[in-house]
Amino acid sequence: MISEKQLCGAWTLESWTIGYSDREDISAPFGEEPDGLLLYTPEGWMSVSINARDRARLPEDVSFARIPPELKAAAYGTSFHYAGRYRVEDGHVVHAVTHSLNPNFTGTEQWRHAELDGQTLVLSGKDEVGGITRFHALVWHKLPAPGEVEVLPG
Repeated sequence: MISEKQLCGAWTLESWTIGYSDREDISAPFGEEPDGLLLYTPEGWMSVSINARDRARLPEDVSFARIPPELKAAAYGTSFHYAGRYRVEDGHVVHAVTHSLNPNFTGTEQWRHAELDGQTLVLSGKDEVGGITRFHALVWHKLPAPGEVEVLPG
């Protein structure tokens, strides 16, 4: 069973896939090569940020307040972030969300089943949207601490 100590550190995202209860296909919400960083601290805090790799940049010659809403929506639609406290319970990591890009996440607990194989962490969970159950699987690889040698998977 996974422990807080094993989680501590920085993790880079390999993949995020979603399966569905009403069909056989699997989707990758931020593409085949998402860009993600997951942090767990010894003090019990966590933060996760996931982005599509091909995000369009916002105009640099316009103040943020004057950028058209549709450009902001497109930028935020290709990014996902939340942070808060975490704890480990019976093979699950529970994220108690205190901050989120999605205001509906703040104040929720996000339960993730956790499996660790060497330097690879798989977090899985499910949710329901419109009567359809979605099954999420995120594959993370541990990043080396400063001064450590990186161990590559495979």
